Amino acid sequence: MYIDGFVLPLRDDKIGDYTKMAESFATKAKALGAVGSVEALGDGLEHGHTTDFFRAVKAEDGENVVFSFLVWPDKSTRDAGWEKLMADPEMQPGAQPMPFDGKRMFWGGFKPFVSTLDAR
Repeated sequence: MYIDGFVLPLRDDKIGDYTKMAESFATKAKALGAVGSVEALGDGLEHGHTTDFFRAVKAEDGENVVFSFLVWPDKSTRDAGWEKLMADPEMQPGAQPMPFDGKRMFWGGFKPFVSTLDAR
């Protein structure tokens, strides 16, 4: 199993637009071998003393935080899938309006070391 994780700020009035974009991305990723994905909107986030999700994305008034992850069966499937996703014309910068500030988004790949998920 291999995980891609994403954290980004999202204005409340952009949830519908983001949902459409995320569903399209998830469908494309699944067709390229992803096991599945989760898009989660902050609900119970606290402001920390040193850092927190809000600070990580420099959230502004009226913005919440999205935590998202994409599960792949293994890193080689992920790498091949990402190569195809990044070559997709619909995934190119400017191909579709972004419902969030991509400059304040961060992401990365993760190799699980503890998991109770059944990702076949």
